[in-house]
Parts: sequence; C-alpha cells; structure tokens
Amino acid sequence: MITIAQYFPNFNNDQLQKIDALLPLYQEWNSQINVISRKDMDNFYAHHVLHSLAIAKAVSFKAGTRILDVGTGGGFPGIPLAIAFPDAQFLLVDSVGKKIKVVKEVAAALGLQNIDAQHSRAEEIGEEFDFVVCRAVTQLPVFVQWVKPMIKKKGINDIPNGILYLKGGDFHSELQQIPYKSTIFDLSQWFSEPFFETKKLVHLYR
Repeated sequence: MITIAQYFPNFNNDQLQKIDALLPLYQEWNSQINVISRKDMDNFYAHHVLHSLAIAKAVSFKAGTRILDVGTGGGFPGIPLAIAFPDAQFLLVDSVGKKIKVVKEVAAALGLQNIDAQHSRAEEIGEEFDFVVCRAVTQLPVFVQWVKPMIKKKGINDIPNGILYLKGGDFHSELQQIPYKSTIFDLSQWFSEPFFETKKLVHLYR
C-alpha cells in the first residue's frame, strides 16, 4: 500500500482506501473460489494491483472513456483501473462464470459504480469501446482478431484508441503478424520491483 501511494501520489483518500480494501476482499473470496494462485497472494499488490495500474502510467483515461477488460479473471486489470479512473466506464468479461461472480461482489463491496461485469466470451460483445485492456490471455494476433471490431475509430484521449495489453517475454514475432502500429512500454521504467524487469505494456492502434 505504501508503495502504491508513492507511485500514484495523486490518488485521493477514497481511492487509497478502496485499494487497501482489495486484499482482505480477495483473501475472503479466494478461500471460496480460486481466482488468484494461492502462492501469489503474498505478492498481491505487486503482481496484481500494481501490474494492472501500469496502464494508468501510460494513459490517463478521460471522463466518458469506455474500456473493455477481456479475460478479466478475478478483475484485473479492470478493478484497479476503475478505482483509478472513477469517471471512465468499464465492462469486465470472462468466460468463467464463478470469476465474474467474484468481480461483481468485489465491485459492489467497494461501491464501484463504473463497473459492469458479464459472463461472456470476447467475441460475443456487440459494443464499441475506446480501449480494450488485458493481461495476456492468448497470443497477440489471436487477441487482435477477437477484439478489433469493438474499437471505436474516434478517440477522446491523449493516445489513440486501441488495445492495451500487459505481457511478458519476447513477443516481437507476434507483433510482426499484426497490421497495427505499436508502442511498447517497459514497466521497469515506472516500477522498481524485480517482478517488473521483464514486464511490458503493448499499445496497439491503427
């Protein structure tokens, strides 16, 4: 928590309280439904919350921005981002119903009015969004095929509408298969924890 407050000094007390409440909420739900690896709970804030908030270092979503979180699992990156940007609107989807149950319960417990959650596959969402966010669920070319019809052409933010994809490892061969422009951010430029040394954020856009 101290680390997150240092990395995001503009967060107000309400936002910090919501972030502080995440760990006990997920500990409670994880004891019933395994949405986060139990060995990973010891690194909950770095591996899940701070990792999700890397997107908030690349773009500050303006009021009215619509964001789709595909394969959200237990709510990452969507829930931390919804705390960071209360004036943006988030739809969190996952194909596993019990994970969406956790998302809904956590969002309700935190009073997050800017989140909707849906038990669905990405291809079934018939709406348009400014950004699609994700923590690596499949290879990038496959993911792009899933979501490209859903991205609005006209944007309101400081970076072009598109995909914001959190990923590790070497994925340059995947990028060569995608007819999109790309910007790659090293998360280690923002966060000093060793976990982030190999982590990237990929922004794909037309």
